[in-house]
Amino acid sequence: MERALAGWMNKGLLLLAVVGLASGLVLYFVGNLAGASMVWRVGVVPVLVVLVAEIARSLWRGEVGLDIVAALSMSAALAFGETLAAAVVAVMYTGGTFLESYAEGRAQRDMRDLLSRVPRTATRHRNGGLEDVALDDVRPGDRLLIRQGDVVPVDGTVAADAAFLDMSALTGESLPVRLLRGADALSGSTNSGDAFDLLATRRAAESTYAGIVRLVEQAGRSKAPMSRLADRWSLGFLAITVAIASGAWWLTGDPIRAVAVLVVATPCPLILAVPVALVAGISRAAHFGVLVKGAAPLEAMARIRTLVLDKTGTLTDGRPRIVSIDTTSAMAATEVLRLAAAVEQASKHPVAQAIVAAAKAQGLELPAPSEIAETAGEGVAGQVDGHRVVVGSHGFVMKQVKAPMADHPALLAGAALVAVAADDLLVGYLVMADPLRDDAGVMLERLRRDGVERILLATGDRAAVAERVTSGLGFDALRTELTPDQKVLIVLSERKNGPVMMVGDGVNDAPALAAADVGVAMGARGAAASAEAADVVLLIDRIDRLGTGMEIAKAARRIAVESVVAGIGLSILGMVAAAFGYLTPVEGAVLQEAIDVAVILNALRALRISPSGSLAA
Repeated sequence: MERALAGWMNKGLLLLAVVGLASGLVLYFVGNLAGASMVWRVGVVPVLVVLVAEIARSLWRGEVGLDIVAALSMSAALAFGETLAAAVVAVMYTGGTFLESYAEGRAQRDMRDLLSRVPRTATRHRNGGLEDVALDDVRPGDRLLIRQGDVVPVDGTVAADAAFLDMSALTGESLPVRLLRGADALSGSTNSGDAFDLLATRRAAESTYAGIVRLVEQAGRSKAPMSRLADRWSLGFLAITVAIASGAWWLTGDPIRAVAVLVVATPCPLILAVPVALVAGISRAAHFGVLVKGAAPLEAMARIRTLVLDKTGTLTDGRPRIVSIDTTSAMAATEVLRLAAAVEQASKHPVAQAIVAAAKAQGLELPAPSEIAETAGEGVAGQVDGHRVVVGSHGFVMKQVKAPMADHPALLAGAALVAVAADDLLVGYLVMADPLRDDAGVMLERLRRDGVERILLATGDRAAVAERVTSGLGFDALRTELTPDQKVLIVLSERKNGPVMMVGDGVNDAPALAAADVGVAMGARGAAASAEAADVVLLIDRIDRLGTGMEIAKAARRIAVESVVAGIGLSILGMVAAAFGYLTPVEGAVLQEAIDVAVILNALRALRISPSGSLAA
């Protein structure tokens, strides 16, 4: 609400200043000088009042910005009757403020959407029937029905023989987890199997997902403030301006020369060029599928020294895939896959869908299965081409074929193992894993070349899985089996090495994304919570776009600095000319406009940034 109100105020002040300047010029050219002066004052005074109030708030916070020079020039111009010059400065200032607020407001969303993942109601057993109740009305001990595809609304225990939950958004574990009766089920996880009953153990406000939301809010408040590029130049420029204006007045006794100096000094190259370059950079990044939520995050991206990466869905694809097929009989690997995929067509399980997709990718013809019998979370059996085929967990298939359990290396490596039996004989294993993204290694090397000094992995997954997946990538540190608050602590502790970027995609990453100097979310398939908490969202499911975004950020910041240096240099030359009486206040305002046009045209070069190694989205 506050951001929206500020946006409308900026638009209103810009409109008032432009209308005031234009109307005054019309009156001036028809000979009504007094009317023109009055209109210009009317257009300037509201801008000046709002500006002075903002300066007072900044000084109260111990901040000194460029706004002081703009306020001095408008005040001096009004005080000494140079109303046209004051009106020109007002238009320049409000135009820059509007551009900056537009840049910061771009792609921002309401944090209330963070809660959209959790349903507003729950289905509760009552008096032999079912009723929908508001989430806040759920009490510990209530028995809830969790249908297939539902998000678990509150923490509870499984009140069925088994439940199959996708907990990737909470824990980073890419493969769904089977929970037996009495096991704890966390709010925010998704039911990937058949419907089951849940006994609530906590109210919604006290459950896991609500706790993560609170962590996001706390982490956002702990985030280091991002100072504007322009403000870092402000003190030096302010000192030079006051020195030249005071010297001109003191040496000549003519206050108009001081007014002319202040008008020329109005730091429009800083006020305009910086937001223009950064907004152009934001637009260019969006062209490559990198959504940056404002100028401050884009500028911060150019200064990142430490990168913290989540694993599942970020460094890896986040979807299980077949990495090998181990046969235990004379049957060919392709035939093992064909039989397994044929039977799995009858299941909605994510692993089953991955097996079917792998078979179709190899061009295998899959007959329709018959006599299907599925055990939720365990496996499925059916008839395929006259064979009784059983596909599922290792233990499930061994029990079906009445064979003793045997160890498999994949179980020790953290991969998922799908056993396949045909006609009561174990014929093979499908080894499933969440493999590294193809572009991950190249991306990390590129970031190190671009100045990222330290790269860490921070995941909720097990150490064995993380070590296997990241082998050879050269991480500076691996942090595993982390909770959301532990990820926040890692981000905060790494700030001693410089600005920190956190990249993730799950609900469990959202607090760390909010705490980092720049949080980056994998938005194509990631959780809404991470996208809301992040400063940057990768709209395309490719991790290499992170390098593209950082390259664009560096180039846009470089162009902004070039524009500032050139603009300030020209402004100082104009201030010296005004101090010696070669420029009147109005001429100084016109000269400043010419400087503005030059630096803005230079800043717009950011629209043509061509990052290396990326194709347009």
